[in-house]
Parts: sequence; structure tokens; C-alpha cells
Amino acid sequence: MTQPLVEYKDVHKSFDDVEVLKGIDLSVAPGEKLALIGPSGSGKTTIIRMLMTLEQPTSGYITVDGTPLWHKEVNGNLVPADEKHLRQVRGNIGMVFQHFNLFPHMTILKNCTSAPVNVLGIPKEEAEQRAKDMLTKVGLGDKLDSYPAQLSGGQQQRVAIARAVVMRPKVMLFDEVTSALDPETVGEVLEVIKDIADEGEMAMILVTHEMDFARDVADRIVFLESGVIAEQGPPQQILENPESERLQSFLERFRSTI
Repeated sequence: MTQPLVEYKDVHKSFDDVEVLKGIDLSVAPGEKLALIGPSGSGKTTIIRMLMTLEQPTSGYITVDGTPLWHKEVNGNLVPADEKHLRQVRGNIGMVFQHFNLFPHMTILKNCTSAPVNVLGIPKEEAEQRAKDMLTKVGLGDKLDSYPAQLSGGQQQRVAIARAVVMRPKVMLFDEVTSALDPETVGEVLEVIKDIADEGEMAMILVTHEMDFARDVADRIVFLESGVIAEQGPPQQILENPESERLQSFLERFRSTI
């Protein structure tokens, strides 16, 4: 068996008195495309925010490529990780958010080269070539000198995707990346993600409410409800032959599209 690229072991997360995740056990294989679906508040976004070190687990363990994320080994014991360790492990992870998070004062090209140069230490010329190639791939090769405010929402989200992929992470996280977009631009962004997924090398965890997209892109779909994994399996099984009443009820909302 191949070692999981990402693994959650009995992960709990509480915000004050509210337990959002109730013992998550989940693994993602190298190159696997995993879609997380479920109602609002089920814990989907919390799962990927913990992997991006934006939220700390209340208990449990997360490993990335065999290395503990929120812990480190000292004299044979696991102790809470320091910021240096978090940064090092987080270097294998990329994330695209709902709201782009582009730097408004930087050109599109500079948005995509800043982190490779300043974080990875890649020479500027190499970073620029890598960014130009990726921006061309997402259909924005003619926008290198534009600023975010000059682009549509769909174009800005494609820049955000390009910026994340240029870092060449081992796993990419997508958090409802179309939820802030106009309906007419949703398709162009999903198509870009699908093209990247089809290349196969990078693992992906996608929080999405786009069921057709989940069917087309994911190797496996995980259905969360009330902080637990209620059901998981191949897309066809989950979307067409759900076993639990909870999943059946959830999918009824999307019957017109799947």
C-alpha cells in the first residue's frame, strides 16, 4: 500500500462549546482527487483549513507525506509544533479560497511570482517563466501586466488558481471556489480546475456544492454531516446509489443537476 499523502487520525475540532468535527479519520492518496460535500456547517471547510494551518485541531493528528503537521517529534515524543515546523510542512500544501485574496497593488504576473521567489527562493527569471506558462494555461496570458481590479471575478479566481499551482504543492485545497462568482463565470473556473486535475500529478481536496463537477473530477466523494463522515465512495455510487437517508435527502436538492 502506498503511504497516504494526507491523513487525519481521530481529529476533533471545537469552537467554544460547539464541536464541529467529531473524530475524523480520513486519508488522501498521492494524486487522488477527493471531493467533500455536505450541508452548511457540516465541517467541510474546517477540515481543509486545519490542513492549511488556519485552524488548529482540538485533538487528534494530521500528517502530510508522513510528517506530523501540528506536532513534531522530540526525543521520541510528539509535542506541539512550532511555527518553523508548520511552515516547513505547509510548503507541500496550496489553497485557493472563495475570495481570491490577490494583492491589489501587484500586477497579475507579480501576484504569481512573489511567493515562488520569496518563499521558495526560485530565481526571478525561472519564477516568471513558470508563472507565464501557468497564466497562459488558464487563459490569461494576455493579462500579465493587468491589476486584479481590472479583471472579472472569474478571471481573478483563475489567477488565484495559477498562483497556487505555480508553487507546485503536493496537495491543493479548493474551498467553494465558485461560490463568490457570477453564474456565467462558474463554468470557466471549474474547467480550469478540471484541466489541472486531468494532469493527474497533484492531489486535490475540493469542498464543493457543484455535483456535476464532483462527479467529473473526483476519484472519491466524502459526505459529511454534523461533523462526521456519514458516507464515502466512488462518485457514481455516492451520487446515484446513496445508502443513507441523510445523503439521499441532501442530494434531493440537486436532483435537477445530477
